[in-house]
Amino acid sequence: MKKVLILCTGNSCRSQIAHGFLKTFLEGTAEVFSAGVETHGVNPKAIEVMKEENIDLSSHTSNHVDEYNNVEFDYIITVCDHAKEKCPLFIGKGERLHYNFPDPAKATGSDEEIMNEFRKVRDMIKQYSLDFTASKFV
Repeated sequence: MKKVLILCTGNSCRSQIAHGFLKTFLEGTAEVFSAGVETHGVNPKAIEVMKEENIDLSSHTSNHVDEYNNVEFDYIITVCDHAKEKCPLFIGKGERLHYNFPDPAKATGSDEEIMNEFRKVRDMIKQYSLDFTASKFV
């Protein structure tokens, strides 16, 4: 099976959301991992918006990229510019892909406005994940 790594700054929101979608979309065809160049813990709002998609992130952990130094990945996807800049520190021969999603954890406003930003970013990541699956796993 192919191996996919999603990298973000803190492995808290964007990479966790992508992990959930790709694990669901690629079930049986790829192993999916996520990590950060730092670890911030899984954001409860990311867990909440993924529940709306019937994907449970509640057992996910925030992992550091160094935990995967001995894993050969086929694809390394960075989902924020900070991780992309730090990505060369990660040794791996896999195909590197990048898309800079907005950080929903930086959203301000009412609870509903913040959740709407999480939903907006979630939906962007869902579409990216669908496109990635269709282009790389046909």
